[in-house]
Amino acid sequence: MKALIQRVTSAAVTVERSERRTIEKGLVVFVGITHKDVIADAEYLADKTAGLRIFRDEFGKMNLSLRDVGGSCLVVSQFTLYGDAKKGRRPSFISAAPPEIAVPIYEHFIEVLRSREKIFVETGEFGADMLVDISNDGPVTLMLESECMSKNGN
Repeated sequence: MKALIQRVTSAAVTVERSERRTIEKGLVVFVGITHKDVIADAEYLADKTAGLRIFRDEFGKMNLSLRDVGGSCLVVSQFTLYGDAKKGRRPSFISAAPPEIAVPIYEHFIEVLRSREKIFVETGEFGADMLVDISNDGPVTLMLESECMSKNGN
């Protein structure tokens, strides 16, 4: 499982060109799920995301977590994180999990984040056509991969 995380001053997702969901200061998390991922991957990455110390403290050092700053989180499913463009010019998405595997893991990731104190979570919609507006702060962008996935040999 992969999570591409961006620290933002604000962000929004428009789902199917109609419903707009917004956050202020916090994180945008693009989540990609592969075939071997399990619920434990979602739990690991949600905990890592909630505790990631990438917000500035009073000395300007990245030392505070989402919880510490009372930030929000916008979670968006992103199967293209498993796109492979090594051959040719058209990416292959064969490594991305199909919805029957990915949806429960994606939803569990969101549930775990929502269970954390002081974190407001907004989401995109799995499989929907979405437009994402991001004001990346820093810019700070990190790619996290689940520990469970690496144990599976990926």
